[in-house]
Amino acid sequence: MKVLLGTKIEMDQVFAPDGASVPVTWVQADPCTVIGTRTNQAGVAVAMLGTGSRRHLPKAQKGVFGELGDFRTVREFPLGEGEVLERGAILDVTTFAIGDLVDLVGTAKGRGFQGVVKRHGFRGHPATHGHKDQLRKSGSIGAGGVQRVFKGMRMAGRMGNNRVTVKNLVVMAIDTAQNKIALKGAVPGARGGLVTILATQGNVWRT
Repeated sequence: MKVLLGTKIEMDQVFAPDGASVPVTWVQADPCTVIGTRTNQAGVAVAMLGTGSRRHLPKAQKGVFGELGDFRTVREFPLGEGEVLERGAILDVTTFAIGDLVDLVGTAKGRGFQGVVKRHGFRGHPATHGHKDQLRKSGSIGAGGVQRVFKGMRMAGRMGNNRVTVKNLVVMAIDTAQNKIALKGAVPGARGGLVTILATQGNVWRT
């Protein structure tokens, strides 16, 4: 299983072998412990991974974790066909290699309630010729005879704070001493936000 749980640190740059500057995002990916495996309600075999630590833990979780530790974050991931993981196994940054392609799942920054210009990139109205106080309004939303708003209409509303998956990011650097991994480009979320790094289903990109 090639998967890691981590937190976003910051953006930086690294230099490729040809001297080109590559923007990267550093992710703090501390070792993940395999708490156990089970079959979920859909009949899929999954592995439960835990990372981090916390002081106060519910008794039910203490019984599940046992001697492995007090984990702050616990997630389940499907196992491949015939794949077996032993309880207590450790997954760290050495799971990946420089040049691997990965998918990253995170939570985008919350922007609150926003209008159509910021949320959907609308151009807005002209600033002259009778458009006072309507520069950033949405305008007409279409037919009125149906007496309802069509599903999927782009309007003002809550923006951000949703689950975002970025595919085919390249692993540019790995710091085994500090358990950090550098991914090419930007990743969703704020600093300190939880992210999941998964192996991409496909080929491996190499420099």
